[in-house]
Amino acid sequence: MGFGSYDESEQENQNFDTDFDDDEGHDTAENVHSGSVDFDIGASNDELLDRLQEMKADDEAEAAEE
Repeated sequence: MGFGSYDESEQENQNFDTDFDDDEGHDTAENVHSGSVDFDIGASNDELLDRLQEMKADDEAEAAEE
């Protein structure tokens, strides 16, 4: 056989171990959580938007200096 070629019979005779023990896995239901999450960001939307605009202006000023 040349480089890169293969014998198709080798593909048919491959043995795979598909017997999995149940104790080897992870129980995904083990960590089920229910509830809610609340965030208190401490700033109004307007304050956050103003800060974002300041950050963008700072970035543009730094880019102009380069």
